[in-house]
Amino acid sequence: MQAVKKLNIKRYMGRWYEIASFPSRFQPKDGMNTRPTYSLNEDGTVNVLNETWSGGKRAYIEGSAHKANPCSNEAKLKVKFYVPPFLPIIPVIGDYWVLYISDDYKYALVGQPSRQYLWILCRQNHLDDEIYNQLVQKAEGGGYDASKLQKTRQTDPPPEEDKTSPEDTKGI
Repeated sequence: MQAVKKLNIKRYMGRWYEIASFPSRFQPKDGMNTRPTYSLNEDGTVNVLNETWSGGKRAYIEGSAHKANPCSNEAKLKVKFYVPPFLPIIPVIGDYWVLYISDDYKYALVGQPSRQYLWILCRQNHLDDEIYNQLVQKAEGGGYDASKLQKTRQTDPPPEEDKTSPEDTKGI
């Protein structure tokens, strides 16, 4: 399994929508409208904001990412979140590898070397079935068990920015 080489990190920044993923203990089972948003920090690291809606409420967690090997041209990042998010004591660090990115940076396949996690991301909250199936095939070609993929429910239109107070939210 290989990661993308020469990822244009500036083009990768912004909001993505989770089209499908492997189930994770870090996300609620009934989560919907799940979306990561990435922004580049001045020091070259990436701010990560993961949001999902569960039970009608927004849940989110913020973290950071950096290149796993600063000398490599591969899109292999390390992401770090603190758990629980409201009491940042325990860092959870994981691999984030961009396995495929479309030429126009509109959809991506993201995973990690253990193949326990996989995400299909898109700039829109829906993805053409033909493209989805092509990404599934790429994942299978990389050794992922694509039968574990679960589509993420997205509403149209997607939710607006957060309208709940911090007391109403919980980390994901």
